Amino acid sequence: MAKKQTAGRDQLGDFAPKFAELNDDVLFGQVWSREKELSPRDRSFLTVTALITKGAFEQLPYHMQTAKKNGITKDEIAEIITQLAFYVGWPNAWSAFNVAKKVWDD
Repeated sequence: MAKKQTAGRDQLGDFAPKFAELNDDVLFGQVWSREKELSPRDRSFLTVTALITKGAFEQLPYHMQTAKKNGITKDEIAEIITQLAFYVGWPNAWSAFNVAKKVWDD
């Protein structure tokens, strides 16, 4: 089961309380906890892929760290990014590799 998320409340609770609630309770609470429907590893695979595709690199380090904890290996993340490069763009792949190197080399 996924650990209780508080990042929304910690970072945005005073400024955007409803968004913080939805982030912590719905996205990371209800959705990520549906392990019977989709494993945390598969959710991480999909989330990292979506973030790279959108070029959402600010969120990528957290989700790559989560992917690593959820069992995505260094070889797998390299293969994921290489595959994506041809579909979402070479610059997105370069940026994603820079993040992945920091996460998997730690």
